[in-house]
Amino acid sequence: MTNQPRKINITGETKRVQPIKIKGKRVIANPTRHQTKGESKSFSSKPRPSHQSSLPTPAIKSPEESDLIYGRHPVLSALENQRGLNRLWITARLRYDPRFHHLILQAKDNGTVIDEVEPKRLDQITDGANHQGIAAQIAPYAYMELEDLITQAKSVTDPVIVVADGITDPHNLGAIIRTAEAIGSQGLVIPQRRASGITSTVVKVAAGALENFPVARVINLSRALEQLKEAGYWIYGTAAAGSEPIHTVKFSGSTVLVIGSEGDGLSMLTQRSCDILVSIPLQGKTPSLNASVAAGMALYEIYRQRSLNTLYLDKLRTISLKK
Repeated sequence: MTNQPRKINITGETKRVQPIKIKGKRVIANPTRHQTKGESKSFSSKPRPSHQSSLPTPAIKSPEESDLIYGRHPVLSALENQRGLNRLWITARLRYDPRFHHLILQAKDNGTVIDEVEPKRLDQITDGANHQGIAAQIAPYAYMELEDLITQAKSVTDPVIVVADGITDPHNLGAIIRTAEAIGSQGLVIPQRRASGITSTVVKVAAGALENFPVARVINLSRALEQLKEAGYWIYGTAAAGSEPIHTVKFSGSTVLVIGSEGDGLSMLTQRSCDILVSIPLQGKTPSLNASVAAGMALYEIYRQRSLNTLYLDKLRTISLKK
């Protein structure tokens, strides 16, 4: 009998696992390592932390998404209305401009950090935007409660409140705010979800209107419309289908004008909450209008009717006095 060499089994040696072949691939049947007697534990029993558990790296925001405003008019409006500013960057030439100098000193007394910088630094801060020599980091916008907005609007006869249903473009929202404030509206209501909030872009496009124009942010827009109804408001929604031409509708009393989103318009839930749906007749081939343009035209029609009523009442008073 031929002596076959025997393999000596050394104490503590790990048994090897036989490989399994699956479609030409070599796969280990059980890759888990088992600790045997005498083997020291050279690794921690705690699981390694995953990459997801590590602290996320903060993303660098663009000027449109950050709390940065720039340009002479938006920053000047914020300074004049003593809006909370964390930091202000300004060129030496503009710092001693009579329009800014006193306001900058006042902002400094209120705790704003003033940095005199070169135009190239402002180019970096604003990502190459048209800063006009000045930029500021604003404090978060302070939204008004809907109840407070309704109470404040009562100081005006037949107030008008604008509701933006799902406006996601900050440029459109800023333009709506600028038009609504300029024409005499008492405030704006926006939803908290799936819509743009008051960002630095909105502040810039609004061109100072937000310093004198309250905005309420609500969780449930349909509930907010019902609350406005309970306060005596008529709800007019802008919609292309199933609506009446806006010039045939008589706007009277406390009014809420609801503007739909850029692409989808008013949601079905919001349409059901409206008392009347109105539309702007279009004669061209373009099927729809920009949300901010539609808001401006609808607001103009509301106040046009009211101005005619005011002129008519004034004329009646004049005739009665002559008699």
